[in-house]
Amino acid sequence: MEIFTKSLSRRKFSLMDVGILCIIFIILYAILKLGMGMNAPFSQGEHLEISLSPAMLPYYAGRSLLRMFIAFIFSLIFTLVYGYIAAKIKSAGAIMIPILDILQSIPVLGFLSVTIAALMAAFPHSLFGVECASILAIFTGQAWNMTFSFYHSLITIPKDLTEASQMLHFNAWRRFINLELPISAIGLIWNGMMSFGGGWFFLAASEAISVLGEDIHLPGIGSYLAVAVDSGNIQAMLYAMVTMLVMILLVDQFFWRPLVVWGQRFKLELSESDIQPTSFVYNILYKSFIVQWLYHRLFVPLGRSVNKIAMRSVDKIDDVSEMYRKTPEALTGQRIAKVIVIIFFIWLLYKPAMEAAAMLYNIGMSEISGAFMLGLCTAGRVFTALLLGALWTIPVGVKIGLNPKLSQKMQPIVQMAASFPANMLFPFITILFVQYNVDFEYGSILLMMLGTQWYILFNVIAGAMSIPNDLLEAADVFELAGWKKWRSFILPSIFPNLVTGLITASGGAWNASIVSELVSWKDITLTASGIGAYINSSTSSGNWNEILVGLTVMCVIVVFINHFLWHKLYYLAQTKYHLD
Repeated sequence: MEIFTKSLSRRKFSLMDVGILCIIFIILYAILKLGMGMNAPFSQGEHLEISLSPAMLPYYAGRSLLRMFIAFIFSLIFTLVYGYIAAKIKSAGAIMIPILDILQSIPVLGFLSVTIAALMAAFPHSLFGVECASILAIFTGQAWNMTFSFYHSLITIPKDLTEASQMLHFNAWRRFINLELPISAIGLIWNGMMSFGGGWFFLAASEAISVLGEDIHLPGIGSYLAVAVDSGNIQAMLYAMVTMLVMILLVDQFFWRPLVVWGQRFKLELSESDIQPTSFVYNILYKSFIVQWLYHRLFVPLGRSVNKIAMRSVDKIDDVSEMYRKTPEALTGQRIAKVIVIIFFIWLLYKPAMEAAAMLYNIGMSEISGAFMLGLCTAGRVFTALLLGALWTIPVGVKIGLNPKLSQKMQPIVQMAASFPANMLFPFITILFVQYNVDFEYGSILLMMLGTQWYILFNVIAGAMSIPNDLLEAADVFELAGWKKWRSFILPSIFPNLVTGLITASGGAWNASIVSELVSWKDITLTASGIGAYINSSTSSGNWNEILVGLTVMCVIVVFINHFLWHKLYYLAQTKYHLD
């Protein structure tokens, strides 16, 4: 308490604190006001009118931003729970990580088409069901990238830190709070930034929903943009794009930039660099009397209460599990539990699996083998896009990550470039391809890159920023330079983050194949041979048999690549290329 009093005595209540209080009040009021609109009366068949008046843009922007942050909160919770279980229980992780890779490869619209009808039925006569479906679609564009980053941070924790936590007798909760969460902070922040950008990318698709032959446009900047495109209103399209860019810039400066500065405290290093990232918002909050008062009077006591409850719960669980492990019935109980879990999943998946198998059998091997060849064509494009993206993102990401001043200048630019809906550029690129006779079999790789290369860039930046300053000084002392420095120091240091970036970029590329292998503008349609175009055309014609074949082939190829490539790289990063 004495330290708290001295800390506050150095800060005086000022006009800046009045401004912060006003901003806090405005944010809370806006959340309340916008949240009320999410539960407005709505029945199936109603048409929600989206006005293209520029005066409506602030309201639409607020509704979209609220959905984005709600989805981000759920994505963060999912990341911590799913990633922790996959990293701590090896038998579970062997199943959960391939499933995660499949989920991130399934098109976002696939989740939306499955869930929208069920959620609307769960909340009849209310807009809340459609809002939940929209938030779920945004969630599927955010969660996977963050989860891979957190999982990889947990399995590459330095051994000396793990041993130190064991010597200090940390239970699971203390180890999570004091070691595992801090060591993954930088990767989580940068991947969270990328995931938030992924939400912007699919915003129009998640707000302009088609279900049961009806079009539902939720109030939001994504729907505004979709309506503007449908009506051919170029001026409204420009308004929407400018508004989106302004939103991205504001979120970056008021949310992500302060988090990047705050995250530097979790960097593993013995000496600190002379140049550190800065943020004017972070500096204002740090010097604020009211922020410090709220922190010490509200958040610290709340955190201590949660910590005590969690510590007691984990200790009781540890005591019970320790006693149970010493009994002769322990092994039998574990076997019975595994059998029950297996039987449950067999019962849960038996009927849909048999129906899917029957449909595939009726379709015939010729259709399946043809779809498989298309899947191999798409796989070739995916790996080509990854290679081309890595060629520029690795050197640029390392340059940004190792230079705090450059990082401060480039972060808003990179964030806007990654968040801008690249599919809005597809029609214009289509015109160029036609004009210059570009073979779309190869040109579609460029479209695939536009939405996936950023995953590699953000992970490389996070990896470069995580390199301890004392290792950088050691590299200078030994006069490492050029390719020798890259081969023996930089590439091994960023390798775990690079693997995460390649995996998430791969999933994003498979996801993007749906829209990048078949594009159209007015009466011009370009199609590339691939499983993405196959699924796209099958969806348009409503051929569920072909949709099932396409998704099955995609999942099989993704699982194969995951097992024989990404799993090997994960193991290499875990055993060889990480700091110890």
